[in-house]
Amino acid sequence: MSGEQKTEAKGEQAKGKLKETAGRLTGNEQMTSEGRAEQAKGDAREAKEKVKDAFKH
Repeated sequence: MSGEQKTEAKGEQAKGKLKETAGRLTGNEQMTSEGRAEQAKGDAREAKEKVKDAFKH
């Protein structure tokens, strides 16, 4: 996995986790959902890069 892509994926995951936590603390369900979606996007990006790496080697 390229360093840049890995950093982006981890950043999305962390940002999503923070947003989800903030949403839970404030009772904002929309923010919680957006946070979960961002985490999922980061997870998908990370999985895609892992698959690419598996076929490179």
